[in-house]
Amino acid sequence: MASTQANLDVAPEVAAPASSLLVSLTSLPQGALETALANLALAFPAQTVLVATPDAVPGISSGGPLRLVQYAPQVASSASWLLTAADFLNTLKLVEEQQAAACLLLGPESHTLQPEAIRALATSALTFDLTVARYTLGPHEGLVNSAILFPVTRALFGTRPRFPLAIDLGLSLRMVTRMASVAQKFIGTNQPEALLWPVSEAAAAGYSISEADIGPRAIPHAAAGDLNSQLALITGSLFAEVDAKASFWQRARTPLPLRQPLPPLSAAESAPDVSSMIETFRLAYANLHDIWALVLPPNSLLGLKKLHASPATSFRMPDELWTRIVYDFILAYRLRTINRGHLLGALTPLYLAWAASHLMLTASNTPTPEQHIQEQAAAFEISKPYFVSRWRWPDRFNP
Repeated sequence: MASTQANLDVAPEVAAPASSLLVSLTSLPQGALETALANLALAFPAQTVLVATPDAVPGISSGGPLRLVQYAPQVASSASWLLTAADFLNTLKLVEEQQAAACLLLGPESHTLQPEAIRALATSALTFDLTVARYTLGPHEGLVNSAILFPVTRALFGTRPRFPLAIDLGLSLRMVTRMASVAQKFIGTNQPEALLWPVSEAAAAGYSISEADIGPRAIPHAAAGDLNSQLALITGSLFAEVDAKASFWQRARTPLPLRQPLPPLSAAESAPDVSSMIETFRLAYANLHDIWALVLPPNSLLGLKKLHASPATSFRMPDELWTRIVYDFILAYRLRTINRGHLLGALTPLYLAWAASHLMLTASNTPTPEQHIQEQAAAFEISKPYFVSRWRWPDRFNP
């Protein structure tokens, strides 16, 4: 990017003055790295910012506020679509070496972040312990987040970030230190690609949390693997996090208010084809009913029976039914009611049923996709006492 090269510095081998902000990039192809650096130069036209990358630093002329450092990751990871334990451990090492007061950890495909988005994250990172990116996605995107990650995190941990597993974060020094401490536990068990949950960590520590609206961004996807394995990876990590922090979320707490109004997600443009989702659920109802019966109480099984019998044109999963399904699957994960791999696999067709119902319900934008997602999240908050009761007395509701 010749037009921005004059705004970048290559960090010399000798020590350079510390910057208050460090930007840590994950690995990018050469062309994408140049685009990312161009956007960073535009985001910080008059501010000294250290940019750390594991990639070969392109030849840049001096004279600008960005200082570039190539680093060798302390812990290697082959993950390419989510932040992992290795990313947080590597970032802490960089922050300590450069004596930065705060940092941005920008995930895969960060070259698609616009300068104003980067600037919004940075401004917040210098004030709050944790800043979580909020993305502008289409109505058919991010549905695992909308169905499970967001409502569970909001209801149990009393937090508001719309994307609790965001791949772009602003972190204070004490926040990145805490995340690295958690990461070290996984590194010690040879799990450098384990997922961590910054929002719940910040909530449990009593750290300040904010959210930055960064607009559209390319969201990376796993290179291989089907929905079943990807859903199992993410939900299994979340369910384990809920189990680990049970003493925290069982105490009554009020969700934090939004610190600033944020725009809704994009509206649906056309009615989606959800026939394959519904068919997957119908087949699973016949094949997995016995497994679901080990996990779900009679009322939920009755709700699934009604959903199975409903015609495709009126296929609707009630918010309360989905809420209790997720809560009871978390409980079964904790109790190891059945093999955890089988348990998480049995959740997939139920998730597809929720997704089909959500897409059909919001196809006409009445309600809008975001309105229904917020209503679903509110249902999780309302049913939290149910979950707490089942957590403490798991046999009470069994048939």
